[in-house]
Amino acid sequence: MVDDFPSNTRALLARSRHSAELKAFARWLGGQCYPPAVVHRHLLRLEQVLPRLADTAPSAGQLHAAFAAVGRGVPSRPLVFNATERVYARYLLGAGRLHKPTDRSPHAELCAAYQRQLLELRGLSLSAREHHAMTISDFLARGLGDAHDLNALTSADIERFVALRSRELSRHSLQHVVGHLRSFLRFCRDQGVIDRPLDAIDTPRTYRGELPPQALEWTAVQDLIRSIDVRSRAGYRDHCILHLMAHYGLRPSEVVTLRMDSIDWGTAVLHVVQCKTRSDLFLPLAPQTLRILRRYLDKERLAHGAEHPELFLRARCPSGPIERWAIGDIFKKRVREAGIELPGHNVYRLRHTFAMRLLTRGVGVKAIGDLLGHRSLESTCAYLRLDVEMLRGVALEVPRLGVQRGACHA
Repeated sequence: MVDDFPSNTRALLARSRHSAELKAFARWLGGQCYPPAVVHRHLLRLEQVLPRLADTAPSAGQLHAAFAAVGRGVPSRPLVFNATERVYARYLLGAGRLHKPTDRSPHAELCAAYQRQLLELRGLSLSAREHHAMTISDFLARGLGDAHDLNALTSADIERFVALRSRELSRHSLQHVVGHLRSFLRFCRDQGVIDRPLDAIDTPRTYRGELPPQALEWTAVQDLIRSIDVRSRAGYRDHCILHLMAHYGLRPSEVVTLRMDSIDWGTAVLHVVQCKTRSDLFLPLAPQTLRILRRYLDKERLAHGAEHPELFLRARCPSGPIERWAIGDIFKKRVREAGIELPGHNVYRLRHTFAMRLLTRGVGVKAIGDLLGHRSLESTCAYLRLDVEMLRGVALEVPRLGVQRGACHA
């Protein structure tokens, strides 16, 4: 794989005193789909840092100190050297050569055992376990204070922590924090760390439909999509993504799973794999959407080759399909660049807007739910709010009572 790099990279690998390490790093970068020009720049920076690393398996602190020592000086150098440090740390971590600092906190073993239970007994996903870990780490740091003995914990301490978090989170988010605390305190009771039940924590009440409408004005959505400069970096891609989400109500997870062969050009149908419901959805494409997709393919996507089958790829290295969370970043970036005032920058507002737009056009709730990929009408109703203008259209005139002037009313 190293022979595939340009001549300047091969010359660097041949003359360097650390050629073995640089070659291994170059192979790894190539396998991670970094373009050759970026690989060469990372190798140039690493070559300057390697003489300062006496250990082939450094600690994170030693690695940071070496990169910081070489990267200081010119204002632009720290940024690029920090980028190489992050990539090289990932390489060392994958090779098992980066020593992580040992967690010496008083409750490190207890937290590790709790994580094992979440994985092995409850089967929680990595994301769910990370959220549990963040809540518990925050609780142990701010809820316990200086008292490291969990057995000395009282209900008042827990209430103070919940009150503290209530000033930082919404009631919907606070419900998750309370759930994490209940689970952790039950685990501590089962392990004998605390000798009394403390998991009876009141949770805030939330109600369906209590939040303000999530849908945006359709004119604002159109202004946002039109404002995207397609000549900018990944402009055609971002324009195509936001158009699909606004006009077809796709989830971010559905956008990132679209492939080149998801579009049937002959029948003008888009095949969407709904990861949340594990079902397939076939959407007819409007002529405008077909033109936008063809323009994106011709102007931007086909230049990236056919190495990756996904329809939407990252604009920065390493090359590859975009991640689900990147869709939200794209939405926030384009809203910021457009200078449009929107009530919140959550990309799911495009999905709510799609649902409300169908409702105002007289589409039934069941049909809207089918397009959104919902299994129950209750899930669909969460996307919809009362349309005041529609209510005015169905309101009946209040009949007048035939009562003579001065007569008694019943």
